[in-house]
Amino acid sequence: MRAANKILTLLLVLLISGSIFAQEKDGEKEEKKFDPGKFIIDHIGDAYEWHIATFGSFHLSIPLPVIVYSKNTKKLSVFMSSKFHHGHEAYNGFQISESKDNKGKIVEVMSDGTEVRPVDLSITKNVLALFISIAIMLIMFLSVAKAYKRKPNSAPSGLQSLFEPLIIFVRDDIAKPSIGEKKYERYMPFLLSVFFFILLNNLLGLVPIFPGGANLTGNISVTMVLALLTFLTTILTANKNYWMHIFWPPVPVFLKYPIMFIIEAIGMIIKPFVLMVRLFANITAGHIIALGFFSLIFIFGSINTFAGYGVSVVSIIFTVFMTMLELLVAFIQAYVFTLLSAIYFGMATEEHHAKH
Repeated sequence: MRAANKILTLLLVLLISGSIFAQEKDGEKEEKKFDPGKFIIDHIGDAYEWHIATFGSFHLSIPLPVIVYSKNTKKLSVFMSSKFHHGHEAYNGFQISESKDNKGKIVEVMSDGTEVRPVDLSITKNVLALFISIAIMLIMFLSVAKAYKRKPNSAPSGLQSLFEPLIIFVRDDIAKPSIGEKKYERYMPFLLSVFFFILLNNLLGLVPIFPGGANLTGNISVTMVLALLTFLTTILTANKNYWMHIFWPPVPVFLKYPIMFIIEAIGMIIKPFVLMVRLFANITAGHIIALGFFSLIFIFGSINTFAGYGVSVVSIIFTVFMTMLELLVAFIQAYVFTLLSAIYFGMATEEHHAKH
């Protein structure tokens, strides 16, 4: 528990030092027309601050560290995103771009007005969400591991009783059938890590308040890294039979090269690509649909106040339904990603069965 307290203390220090702030937007006294597209993109995209709530013209958010290296001055700049005042002002030559090519990204404005992307190492909303999810997983699983060491032969209790069925499920229903009784154990750490990482972040993405609300598993960069890890694990642990099937497939000689070799090589790339896109698309689509129902309230409300109230009832009902559906999708997507990864590992380690 000491390690858990230290991690929680560090998170609290980060929040306090970040100084949660509320500011009024300058020069925005006139009410803006509601833009559903911008509203949805802002909520599912990454950001340099963690938005908490909006109260009229006041915005409550957590500023995050901006770390950029200028390609022009060759200097490293470190400051909080609150210096941008919600992206409406430039600071130290940097600003959040509104242009089509660099929209939402930090750019350095040159003297001629052109925008140059610096080397950006900032702690964005998704990066902070990644750190938080890692901290939560470490706290949970280190405490469960210590409990098993203290009482190895006793019935599980607390977090043990919550996680043990899921761990057994991954082992008995995913790893063993897909990889085999003899080789599944070497892949269990990876499969369990991927399963719980995706599941935890899917669930946190449904929580509307901090530390939830980040669309981490709906970020294509995150799903790409997960798929890349599966791909690297597959090719690095594959046996000679797997590579023989790739370079010398069991087809007539005149079909082996280049037709079948090209098909097999493309198949190696398509498998992790499908993993990446499936997780990204399903999680992002769920968020977009839920936010779309919310947008209907403001769209009809801008036309007529009573229409806005009337649509709000229907929108809230459908949003609650979508949230319940997304809870199911959160488990399904973690299961599917882990299952397909296990299947790929099983294909890479399958032994050749000689014909009798």
